[in-house]
Amino acid sequence: MFRCEAVPMTSRAVATEPNDLGRYFIERGNVGDVDGLVALYEPDAVLAFPPGTVSKGHAEIREVYERFVAAAPELEPGRQHPALVSGDLALTVSTLTTGEMAVEVARRQEDGTWLWVVDQPVLLPDNG
Repeated sequence: MFRCEAVPMTSRAVATEPNDLGRYFIERGNVGDVDGLVALYEPDAVLAFPPGTVSKGHAEIREVYERFVAAAPELEPGRQHPALVSGDLALTVSTLTTGEMAVEVARRQEDGTWLWVVDQPVLLPDNG
């Protein structure tokens, strides 16, 4: 079931550094800002969430995040690793408080801001 109350719009600041995307994700996710979450992605981005599924493009990513925020998760920032940047691409990695890892590829846009292109938000550590 989806939340019925109005969702406050969060800061729509743009990512000027690749790791800004992770911080904005936590902020926007915690207030249920689906539009704000989708705005972190390029129009044809790919999201591998929930595990075992792949969503492509803003419309499919929106559907995922509508279900996600309906569950009202309380997101906590994990440990964000330094972004690995090569030209207009960046690899962003966070170790979540659960021990899982979130791994994304971001691309610098023509205006100098960053958006995610590929997002694997739950990557289980290899313990074997």
